[in-house]
Amino acid sequence: MTAINVQGLTKRYGQFVAVDNISFQVGSGEVFGFLGPNGVGKTSTIRILTGLSRATAGSCRVFGEEMTPNNKQIRSKIGVVFEEPNLYARLSGRQNLQFFATLYGANKDKVSELLDEYKLSEAGNKPVAHYSKGMKQRLLICRALLNDPQLLVLDEPTSGLDLESVELIRSRILSFAEQGKAVFMSTHSLEEADELCNRVAFINHGKIIAEGDPASLKLRYGQDYVRVDLIPTVPLPEFWTFVEKLQLTKSDQDGRVISLVIPMTNEHLGSQLDKLLMVGRILRIHSQEASLREVFKAVFEGDLALTN
Repeated sequence: MTAINVQGLTKRYGQFVAVDNISFQVGSGEVFGFLGPNGVGKTSTIRILTGLSRATAGSCRVFGEEMTPNNKQIRSKIGVVFEEPNLYARLSGRQNLQFFATLYGANKDKVSELLDEYKLSEAGNKPVAHYSKGMKQRLLICRALLNDPQLLVLDEPTSGLDLESVELIRSRILSFAEQGKAVFMSTHSLEEADELCNRVAFINHGKIIAEGDPASLKLRYGQDYVRVDLIPTVPLPEFWTFVEKLQLTKSDQDGRVISLVIPMTNEHLGSQLDKLLMVGRILRIHSQEASLREVFKAVFEGDLALTN
């Protein structure tokens, strides 16, 4: 089932075009990543998608119905977590959830269930003002889940959080999708998108400049490498001169251990590895898959070249 169907969506603020004729779909059971720097149209898209703003042109259908600010029936099927926490700081976490459960007409038994699931039971009776950023974010997700939504919209769900909160939220996102529900997620973390998303779209200047599943995008725009970790056995100036002649790239250095990367497509890969034995003691050789970070760099540099 298609959860989101966006066709030709455009949003203008005066002469400024924030969203420029974009189209994409998100299916139930899918985690869809919406990626790009700040100020490129992500927030404007999310506001239209959640019924907080009207599109200037195009269509945004959620579960088959056109999304508008007045469409309460569809909005009741959506849970939303914005980047900025908007909680009642003087109330406890439990009181926050109980208040919104009343507004949503949700079963109040859900409050304790969610607090327990997101490891907030002990903190549930404390004022939110005393919560860490990670705790507030987990509480926001609890609030978004009160009405048992079929679509979860997340704006930077793990930005700046502690590791425990990040791991918990990521696991719950995957669990939500495994239940056959849809997730639309904006994130700056390309590693997070790579780990969680079935498909991603890169947006720049209001336009989608690349879209697809991470594996296909990495195959198209990225490059697989062999990573070689070694300790030089010759003086460093001589070592780096040798590496430069081989046209190899340094990726990392940890103390005496230096990491070099060689593209898998390099037809001289075998001979270059043999030659490295002349200047270093090789500790490890392992393959390194292309990353979404490389895709991000490739598509944004390409888009910049096209617009200049």
